[in-house]
Amino acid sequence: MSLWRLEWLRLTRTKRWIALVGVYLFFGLLGPFTARYMAEIISFAGGELEGATIELPPPVPADGMIQYVSSVTQIGTLVAVVVAAGSVAFDAIPEMGVFLRTRVRDLSRILTPRVVVVTTALLASFLIGALAAWYETRVLIGPLDAGSVVIGSALSMLYLVFVVALVTAVAQRARTVIGTVMVSILILLLLPIFGISEAVGRWLPSHLASSLAALSAGEAAADYLPAAAVTVVVTAGLWWLALELARRREL
Repeated sequence: MSLWRLEWLRLTRTKRWIALVGVYLFFGLLGPFTARYMAEIISFAGGELEGATIELPPPVPADGMIQYVSSVTQIGTLVAVVVAAGSVAFDAIPEMGVFLRTRVRDLSRILTPRVVVVTTALLASFLIGALAAWYETRVLIGPLDAGSVVIGSALSMLYLVFVVALVTAVAQRARTVIGTVMVSILILLLLPIFGISEAVGRWLPSHLASSLAALSAGEAAADYLPAAAVTVVVTAGLWWLALELARRREL
């Protein structure tokens, strides 16, 4: 059995794909619904405080994507990190690490199937959620510009590729899956802090996380080109670093 088929079977038979698809599809359906009926939800939950009534502006189509992105940027990314860590941290189980290393000398042959399969599953899950949010937004609120949704989705998916590359590099240094998850999440949380300054933030990969929502709201795609270029370079660097760390760990 090839390592490619083995990794595909690991993804499907352990039901990890259900966690990915389920989370992104759930928020893809919930986001536009929440945006459309937010005023009713607040009213039902008790929107009147001491005689004051909370009034919200009428929803616009961009609100559907904004709600979707705000949810998956947090919970969706967390699930993605956990699933990716469980796949690429093959040394977390010593017996597995020894078994693979003694039979496959080129470590890229071990990591490549794991990274490609989990990345493909993650991108497909995000896209399914985005398409669901796009369709439901059109039905409940109104149409969105197709070009903005397509470009925004592509930029957001590029950010997810970076997330998997980061997890892969961290996994070659961390000793456990939980350690990989904790360090990866910490780095992802620190990136927006470093990007508080707009002059710096527009160059960071984290800037792409909200691109689908921003472009749906009318922002220009050109504003995200610096971050996209940096993300491509950093992602390639993280892949190289992951292989180097894996080889050094073997020694």
